[in-house]
Amino acid sequence: MFKPPSHINKALNEQYDVIDKANTKVAELWKDEIIFSFGWWGATMLVIVPWIVWIFYRKKDSTHRLLLGGIWAMFIATWLDYIGVAMGLWRYNVKTMPVIPDFIAWDFSLMPVTIMFFIQVKPTIKPVYKAIFFSLLTSFGAEPFFKWLGFFDYPSWHYIASFPFYIAIYMVASKLVNGSKFNSLHS
Repeated sequence: MFKPPSHINKALNEQYDVIDKANTKVAELWKDEIIFSFGWWGATMLVIVPWIVWIFYRKKDSTHRLLLGGIWAMFIATWLDYIGVAMGLWRYNVKTMPVIPDFIAWDFSLMPVTIMFFIQVKPTIKPVYKAIFFSLLTSFGAEPFFKWLGFFDYPSWHYIASFPFYIAIYMVASKLVNGSKFNSLHS
């Protein structure tokens, strides 16, 4: 059994205490200032509305294939957002709930639903063209707009740096949706 040396264990426990106290302060701030604010309503709608629209307008016989691409987008966007926030590259200013990461509205709803719609609309257009359009729209349209609204800040990031990441996320999602074969699990 691995047991870290006592000085490491003590240092880690001190850091966990700092994190616990910070989370308590954030929860109090959320309860007193954030919940039911303009930003909170906006972020909450960004979590709910895209999925409602998707449920009604998705290509029904491709639901599972589209969800595979959407789940990929959720996973990678959340991972990259976590790294960016942890490194201080950007900060989110609105929390939908005090106990979940701030970027859930974007990574669990807006990003995957938008990608799934782009994949299913005009399927004959080459994925790379759609990826570039999606990246342009997101990097230079959505990001500046939501930054202007005050949803997040960029202490050490610029929109153009997001551009290749959005292309890569879209291309992998498209490949998963269009290249996967869904066969029955029954023999």
